[in-house]
Amino acid sequence: MSEPRLYVALIHYPVVNKEGKIIASSVTNLDLHDISRICRTFGVRGYYVVQPLREQRELVEELLAYWQSGYGRVYNPDREEALKILKVLPSLKLVLKEIEEREGKRPILIGTDAREEYTNIKFLSMRKLIWQGEVSLLLLGTAWGLAPKLLDACDYILEPVKGAQSDYNHLSVRAAAAIILDRLLGEIWWKE
Repeated sequence: MSEPRLYVALIHYPVVNKEGKIIASSVTNLDLHDISRICRTFGVRGYYVVQPLREQRELVEELLAYWQSGYGRVYNPDREEALKILKVLPSLKLVLKEIEEREGKRPILIGTDAREEYTNIKFLSMRKLIWQGEVSLLLLGTAWGLAPKLLDACDYILEPVKGAQSDYNHLSVRAAAAIILDRLLGEIWWKE
């Protein structure tokens, strides 16, 4: 098997609000830290925060500076290590361009959604593609999820994360990221 070449993008635009309107959502500090740590743990090659609002990008850059070159670097070196893979960009188009320049090919787009209606691939099948070395970009939505037009642009849309004993399905993006990355890149514990 090849080495996985997976990237993650946390999308703040285009996403939908609870009324289904397309919006740009705000950055959440915990999403930056926690998803960076999750990505670093599972060997993701890069974590992108897609944020079109300049003030929001500046906020992310300030936070990164604190943890990478300010007092935070001394206070918590593990946090600095995790945040090395995070980059904030104003559009998904720029993320795709950067990955293509780095990898020599455009990544396949893997969408996520809590609704089953968009699903066209199961976790096990996606895991196999990723472990074959396919350059891939996993899109995680903020607010109430990725906008339908973005889901339509994806090559694959993963099945929703669901509990075996519940029909409740409203995870934080941080929790979903951890579960999804464990299913795609984690150890194969169920075969032992």
